[in-house]
Amino acid sequence: MKRKDKILTENELLRDSPNNYMSESQLKFFKNRLELLANELLQNADETTEHLRRTSLVPDPADRASIEEEHSLELRTRDRERKLLKKIQEAILRIDKKEYGYCLETGEEIGLERLLARPTATLSLEAQQRREKRQKQFGDI
Repeated sequence: MKRKDKILTENELLRDSPNNYMSESQLKFFKNRLELLANELLQNADETTEHLRRTSLVPDPADRASIEEEHSLELRTRDRERKLLKKIQEAILRIDKKEYGYCLETGEEIGLERLLARPTATLSLEAQQRREKRQKQFGDI
């Protein structure tokens, strides 16, 4: 693999010069990370579908209730993952447009550490804190 095609490691990313913020190699790193996460979520969804399909009817009402509760929890988890998958796809589009890594509110850099922790972040930490404070004060905006 040529150096140009190599994907940075997390350590290499963090050691990279601040002048290289959202360079081709950094965008490639995050796109790869997002694609791996999306594939994992899709695999989980497939496993849930298969698990729900395999479950047979249980005559005991207590056992049936336990199984239904387990399925309910699993479906809620998959719903959250479905929403995350949409955010991942939006982040990949921003990478393709070279808009990834910048706050949608202020245009400032979101920062590598924040993107490593939450690769779908669209706001800088400060903008996110302001938004959460407004939501707390005024309810959902």
